[in-house]
Amino acid sequence: MKYIVVLGDGMADYPIPQLGGKTPLQCAAKPNIDFLAKHGTIGMVKTIPDGIPPGSDAANLSVMGYNPRLYYTGRSPLEAVSMGINMEKDDLAFRCNLVTLSDAENYADKVMVDHSSDEISSEEARELIEEINRNFKTDEIAFYAGVSYRHCMIWKNGPQGFQFTPPHDILEKRISEYLPRGENSKVLLDMMVESHKLLKDHPVNRARASRGLRPANSIWLWGEGKKPAIPSFYDKYRVKGSVISAVDLIKGIGLCAGLKSIDVEGATGNIHTNFMGKAKAALKELEAGQDFVYIHIEAPDECGHRYEIDNKVRSIELIDAQVVGPLLEGLKQFDDYRILVLPDHPTPLPLRTHTPEPVPFLLYQKSREKLSGADGYDELQAGQSGISIEEGYTLMDRFVNPTL
Repeated sequence: MKYIVVLGDGMADYPIPQLGGKTPLQCAAKPNIDFLAKHGTIGMVKTIPDGIPPGSDAANLSVMGYNPRLYYTGRSPLEAVSMGINMEKDDLAFRCNLVTLSDAENYADKVMVDHSSDEISSEEARELIEEINRNFKTDEIAFYAGVSYRHCMIWKNGPQGFQFTPPHDILEKRISEYLPRGENSKVLLDMMVESHKLLKDHPVNRARASRGLRPANSIWLWGEGKKPAIPSFYDKYRVKGSVISAVDLIKGIGLCAGLKSIDVEGATGNIHTNFMGKAKAALKELEAGQDFVYIHIEAPDECGHRYEIDNKVRSIELIDAQVVGPLLEGLKQFDDYRILVLPDHPTPLPLRTHTPEPVPFLLYQKSREKLSGADGYDELQAGQSGISIEEGYTLMDRFVNPTL
């Protein structure tokens, strides 16, 4: 048996007036996914436990079969693992976004214009993070460059007790009410304020401005946590697996779980990613003897954050045509397989951030086709199925156990 998860990050949404009162999933042309929904099982699953912030960290832990209440320690340590950073047990990791803030003179009066600085390239971002590290590095604190706008800060033996806000939660809002708080927050806030002075006229940002792109004119620190101890996926499910993602967070979860992380050339974490390359890489892993592949696609989430309605619909169509379609063709070589398609959480366009509501899932097995009664895959039809899984981490148990 082969097992494939296709996770469209943030794919679920609300009905959108501009789409005639339909969701992006309802509007998207997705014949391959709809076929699976018609001939498999669809339902709703709650991936975010009550009381836990609706982030991709907790949600993907849940989808991979790990109870976030037990294993969630924060976003950044998972990303640090993916970046190859050696964390000691008392080290504290922080996500460090490169963001675009407005031009207000006082830092606290600035507005969060873009949490991704127009999805800055990794090459440009590395130059800026190196500048930040040259100015702020100490024996205890260091910065590490990641992918695009997503980077990491490590504070050795760092204190805890901070209150942070993810930058994608405050788009178009004045940042004064969302700056770091807590007993030791001044250290972090001072670096954020100083970073604007360092970055606003940096050559990288001057060059971006000349091309009509937003400047990465400040760092934004959040998502702190210590290194997690996640049980091995193989020990838990007795299948050998790989994870395919352009996002350090998902790679980190996979690596912590003992999965093999596969890099795909041209995988970017946005709508311009190499969709087809991810499908080909997954099939190659299965052909090489892996039992399980977790394919994570960030594009719908980024489109939701950026309020790109048409692009969110298009990203779902690309997942169908260039990921699910090639997978179904390539999987014909195997005697049997199971495929699970779902988002990790909603990223509603009207809100431009994550929400904790249940998400639609579909589960299909080649040898056990059955009519589900649905015409396709979307939030409405999954909600009408009568199938609801309240503890999201138990969905993986159903997925890898064909008797369920």
